Amino acid sequence: MEKPPSPPPVASAQAPLQPSHHLLANFRQDLRQHAPFAQMLDAEVDDFLSHCEQQYFAPGELVIGPESGTVQSLYYVRQGAVTGTRGLAEAVGAFEYEAGDLFPVSAAWAGRAVTATYRANTDTFVLVLAVAHMHRLASRSTAFAQYLGQRTVQFLALSRQALQAAYATHAAAEQSLETPLGTLIGKKLVTCDASTPLHTALQTMHQQRLGSMLVVDGARHPVGILTRYDVLGRVALAQLPLHTPIAEVMVRPVRTLTSEHSAQDAALLMSRHGIRHVPITRDGVAIGMVSERDLFAMQRQSLKSVSTALRSATDVEALQASAQDIRRLARSLLAQGVHARQLTSMISHLNDVLTERLVQLKAEEFGIDLKWLCWLCLGSEGRAEQTIATDQDNAIILNNDVSDESREAIRHFAHAVNLALDACGYPLCRGGIMAGESACCLKLDEWRERFGHWVAQGSPQDLLNASIYFDFRPLCGDVALAQALRADVTLAARNSPRFLKMLAHNALGRSVPLNWRGAIDTDEHGALDLKLQGTALFVDAARIYSLALGVHETNTRLRLEAAGAQWRLPDTETGAWVGGFEFLQILRLRVQLEAGGAEAAPPNRIVVAGLNDIDRRILRESFRVARQLQQRLQLDYDR
Repeated sequence: MEKPPSPPPVASAQAPLQPSHHLLANFRQDLRQHAPFAQMLDAEVDDFLSHCEQQYFAPGELVIGPESGTVQSLYYVRQGAVTGTRGLAEAVGAFEYEAGDLFPVSAAWAGRAVTATYRANTDTFVLVLAVAHMHRLASRSTAFAQYLGQRTVQFLALSRQALQAAYATHAAAEQSLETPLGTLIGKKLVTCDASTPLHTALQTMHQQRLGSMLVVDGARHPVGILTRYDVLGRVALAQLPLHTPIAEVMVRPVRTLTSEHSAQDAALLMSRHGIRHVPITRDGVAIGMVSERDLFAMQRQSLKSVSTALRSATDVEALQASAQDIRRLARSLLAQGVHARQLTSMISHLNDVLTERLVQLKAEEFGIDLKWLCWLCLGSEGRAEQTIATDQDNAIILNNDVSDESREAIRHFAHAVNLALDACGYPLCRGGIMAGESACCLKLDEWRERFGHWVAQGSPQDLLNASIYFDFRPLCGDVALAQALRADVTLAARNSPRFLKMLAHNALGRSVPLNWRGAIDTDEHGALDLKLQGTALFVDAARIYSLALGVHETNTRLRLEAAGAQWRLPDTETGAWVGGFEFLQILRLRVQLEAGGAEAAPPNRIVVAGLNDIDRRILRESFRVARQLQQRLQLDYDR
């Protein structure tokens, strides 16, 4: 019987192999898929490869540990995986390096021994580069040097670039002249019949800042139009009396397009006939108006234009249209590579403007004087960290002198605001944490008593309430009421170590989604919840430390930075906390925008396998930072 051929020899950790020219070509293609090699010049990548040696490690075999002394080599995982555990400090948890990862970057760059023990998880091949040549290559390659010196920062920058590229196409399509006219309709269409006196029509145009008045028949079919431009020649210069019916001066026939026509169709129609306004119909019925200004606005939508539209809204329907503009603007800013802190702050600001306008409109409707109350934002809105898919969390502080009768009237007003917010795309809170509910419409002293009870008792429900109510922020009304409550609440919590310890135990109940090997841990569908398993880890820790340190900020980033400043931590450590949190926020925004606001789509769940290489790596790095923050929390309070 013929003897089977012997397997090719495999290099061990003690027998490095210099890759052949053929292997170099294969390796180059592999490296080009990962940072920092994707950003390096061809000659720089070849320089890296030509000075590398390939090594093999069997499952469980030691790659490098603290006992190895000062790091002499930088390792690139070509195939397989390596897990680093923290020796005596293994409570921090393991961390996995997979194909495409470099390690141990920090120790190699700093010229020290590693603090973790690195072992192969499976049959693993690595490329090994001497530290001396690592420094030489870094002196020649800016991309390589930046990656080694600021890996987390570089990952975030690369992620934003990839995100910008992905959304730029989407945003361009949304702002394209191919956009259906039905999606451009903003304000509620204002019309009149042919017998309407000019005085009435012109007064309506002036009060509602309309560029035109569409005249319709009984079935709402367009029969004529009068624009501001027409008024000059047909009314003012003709010296017509203002009691004249609009039918005598309106332009007819009126040129219309359907909701299925495109913005380009409207632009051509305006150009051909020298008009500035085109009524939009569906089945012959007028449903909206598109102006020349609307077509230009597609290319120059801004924070100012959206906020101006919100502040000038005269009814709920106008605010509903503006709420859609908030989402469009968010997608546009994603395409421009805007940072998470700026994007979520912008969304929260515009949501504030919308809510404040609703409160004003409903206060006028119900005859409520806002000087007797303060409208509070709670939860993510209170932290100015709202994303697109967000429900309502709000409350009211009443002046102590408000009567029971007035309290009930204010509660009915608040309930109307809650319903209007729901109509604008901010769903009613399933837990009933809304200003229109009796439990959320309390006098200042009642709120003080309630917060005092939570701090003193610390039951599971009290801790849950703390995670929502302690992030309150005043929106409108008598802001002094909220400031007085904030001072009392912060002082009470800071003077109660028992309450802070219970908050910490509750926060540590959320586990970081990294498995025993340090890889991202997902459910059976390969997904995880970016809010409950991600941003909440940072939010909870930041809240606890802000209360403990007497910080009055509610924003998570500002809380973390304030804590780092008081502890005099290096900017790199605090920056890592903030960077991890903000990356998770950006991922949440992407998921929600891609879902298009559909209620059926889980707004915070993401399938990890669907992420690109850069995002998956920074997601894992963010979880690693969250675990380190939790360890600090555990050391401070779990003793």
